[in-house]
Amino acid sequence: MTAFQVSVVITTKNRCSDLRTALESVRAQRGPVIETIVVDDGSDDGTNEMVKTHFPDVRLERRERSAGYISRRNEAAHLSRAPVIVSLDDDAIFSSPNTVAQTLAEFNSPTVGAVAIPFINVNRSAVVCQRSPNDGRIYEMFAYIGTAHAVRRDLFLTLGGYREFFFHQGEEMEFCIRLMDAGYVVRAGEADPIHHFESPKRVHSRMTIFGRRNDILFTILNVPTIDLPLHLAGTSYKGLAAGIRQGHPLWAVQGLLRGYAAALGRLPMRKPVKRATYKRFRALKAAGMLPVEADPKFEK
Repeated sequence: MTAFQVSVVITTKNRCSDLRTALESVRAQRGPVIETIVVDDGSDDGTNEMVKTHFPDVRLERRERSAGYISRRNEAAHLSRAPVIVSLDDDAIFSSPNTVAQTLAEFNSPTVGAVAIPFINVNRSAVVCQRSPNDGRIYEMFAYIGTAHAVRRDLFLTLGGYREFFFHQGEEMEFCIRLMDAGYVVRAGEADPIHHFESPKRVHSRMTIFGRRNDILFTILNVPTIDLPLHLAGTSYKGLAAGIRQGHPLWAVQGLLRGYAAALGRLPMRKPVKRATYKRFRALKAAGMLPVEADPKFEK
């Protein structure tokens, strides 16, 4: 049996043409032995036929019922047979044949639990996000985005993966604070960037409601008790202020109320992170990224 070094996993639904382009960029990768997994979340646009015809070497897992991309990413991690998982959205591509190899090389310390791969939201701007400064130092981030990251498979599964009840938005950040609390870092990558062709069709009500809901859930589940009242008040205020600023205050209120209601039912799951983790997380979030030399838990 082939010993895969990395699994590239893509969850998809009804984006047959985009998926084909993404898979072509995976096929072009040089270096490590790659296992490619596509989890189809109930497509009815010919996706499965396209994959079987043009990419017979891809492991295709078709699901008749849609469960959402968070659930399918967890499922893909269980299906993976490689020690490192690279996640790619179906509307994204590797911009060069070296991205996966470059990212795999960045797991050069046992303390690196995940790598935030540089990416460009092509339909927005040419700005490269998640890229480490080129100053010879290793940088740590507070989180990564779903379309551009790599994570140690065993660590992901040990920590329980993503909280599926988040359903939409915020699951990566919530996972990353638990990863940090377990003694690992999210490394800012230096690889050739992923190009993300984010759809211009955004359901803003959904984004606002779930964004505010999941901010509250994140806080209740993870923030240390001594910091919880202030953090919760600040999160609620900022969420409402953002809704007012964007012209959708009712969506923000609805999201916050949903968050408090959902949190009440999940209080038994509350497991606050260590205060040192919380402070480091807040510092990283404020700065965007910081050198790991300032983090005492990092092992070279």
